[in-house]
Amino acid sequence: MTLTAFVASVLICFLAAISPGPAVLMAARVGLMHGWRSGLALAAGIGAGAIMWAIAALLGLSVLFEYAPALLTVLKLVGACFLLLMAWKMWRHAKTPMETVSDDHLPQSPLVAFRLGILTQMSNPKAAVFFGAVFLGTIPENSSAWALAALLVCIFLGELAWNTFVARIFSFEKTRRRYINLKHVIDRIFGGLLAALGVKIAAT
Repeated sequence: MTLTAFVASVLICFLAAISPGPAVLMAARVGLMHGWRSGLALAAGIGAGAIMWAIAALLGLSVLFEYAPALLTVLKLVGACFLLLMAWKMWRHAKTPMETVSDDHLPQSPLVAFRLGILTQMSNPKAAVFFGAVFLGTIPENSSAWALAALLVCIFLGELAWNTFVARIFSFEKTRRRYINLKHVIDRIFGGLLAALGVKIAAT
């Protein structure tokens, strides 16, 4: 793999990471509710999920979908159900007061946030389509194992950096104070956006 091809693959994956979607919405939500440490753990989970999709693509994900298109349909429905469930929970608890917590005592453990990050990434069939088509299209044939390993590391770091940044922006005390005052509105906006993404995923 040439340096130009490597950089092109990294940039395309990073652009996919920063595009609006369930991962970015979840990073903002966790940053608001639980602070930047949980946001960092969530971002690591999102990055781990991206690596899983990338490895699956390298192992023949696109071929699998080509020979078993029903599998992609099932994946879309499962992903849509997960997003709709998260949206319903946000909407249902929109009026529940947020407990005031400090950065030294967060209500959500890093392990729970990490797991949520993986589930959020793995439930998004658009990630499967991206890695199974666009990502593979940027990988030259006979690329070395070292180049592929370095690419996977860059994919993880890109997802980690961007989603941590989003969580950090939303974790600032000024932002959180405004959120507390408008929690019932913001939670329903977040829930509505997740529900819309879920319906769009199921319908396309």
